[in-house]
Amino acid sequence: MSAAPPGAVEGLAEYRPELRPEVLLSDAMLHGAATVHLIKDTASGGSFRVGPKEHFLIVRMDGRRSLAEIGEEYAREYGRRLDAARWQQILRMLGTRGLLAGAPARPATATGPGARTGDGAGAGAFGGDGRPARGVLRGSVRLVADADATTDRLHRAVGFLLAPGLLVPLLALVLAMEVVVALRAGELLIHTRELFTNPVLLTGAATLLWFSTALHELAHGVVARHYGGTVAEIGLRWRLPVVIMYCTVGNYLYLGSRWQRIQTALAGAVMNLLFLLPFCALWLFAPLDAATHHALGALLLLGSVQALAMLVPLPPLDGYRIASQLCGATELAASTGVYLRLAARRDPAAGDYPRHARTAYRAYALSAVLALAGILAAAVAAAHHLLTV
Repeated sequence: MSAAPPGAVEGLAEYRPELRPEVLLSDAMLHGAATVHLIKDTASGGSFRVGPKEHFLIVRMDGRRSLAEIGEEYAREYGRRLDAARWQQILRMLGTRGLLAGAPARPATATGPGARTGDGAGAGAFGGDGRPARGVLRGSVRLVADADATTDRLHRAVGFLLAPGLLVPLLALVLAMEVVVALRAGELLIHTRELFTNPVLLTGAATLLWFSTALHELAHGVVARHYGGTVAEIGLRWRLPVVIMYCTVGNYLYLGSRWQRIQTALAGAVMNLLFLLPFCALWLFAPLDAATHHALGALLLLGSVQALAMLVPLPPLDGYRIASQLCGATELAASTGVYLRLAARRDPAAGDYPRHARTAYRAYALSAVLALAGILAAAVAAAHHLLTV
């Protein structure tokens, strides 16, 4: 970027570029050793990465500032001016991608070093830039024609539950329920073993758990909608014999704040646990026959495990999305793997990572190891209990 006097953009100094309304920009995120911003065109679904300097320029393209004015702001921030060639390169990149007002929209492509990207969570969860290939033979089918309108109706119906005055007591009840589950885990394990000997009650419990997974996905959409998000699709996906519902939040990574994104990711597991509250009350207080009592206890344990398993910080689970937001990173697992391999080999490139990136990747690796160790310990303890009772 060579020095140039103000306005030396070869006839473009007074041009006032404007991003199309469909274009979204993310907060700063780690990607390997670099800090990047994601840009998405919601009309085409395409997204790509840019660096902080490019983001500084692009975010100011609001149709009010001229290139000369944007250039002045850039020079004050970074101590150098952009020459005409660099301006033309940036404008050409935005124009060919169809991101500027007046430019034709461009279909999304997934090629090139900065092309289509997401948070690395994979398909099947509530977010991500991609949409599943639809069709009965492709293992996916849409359930509603307008998922965003459907989610908006759901939000109008149940969004009041997100008010702190209602949500905090509900979360307190969930916490109390999980304390009961932990204290009586041995008893619930026996109930679960007995449930698997009763095909009728097992079918009923499995149906309820499947319904809970459907509510899990819809909860992601409702909370995202609460924070101004849009839901691209609601449908069913199958990898026989497993059939699950999915809810795609098209602009998850572009919600207003990191906390809003964390709440959206957390919403599914919270919904799973809220779903269990009435069954917990029946198990604790209702006069039931032994078989039904045992089935409810098993449902309580299996549902709790299902919900908490979604919070494990491994892709494609919701816990991974939460970890990604806490670390402020995109493609967290892949970036962590690369960094750890460099560090293990004492490669000088590992030292090039900024301190906050090294801290984030080490913290994520430790949390993943501890989560896996906890799962293994719980499985061993459960097996030991069942074998000794």
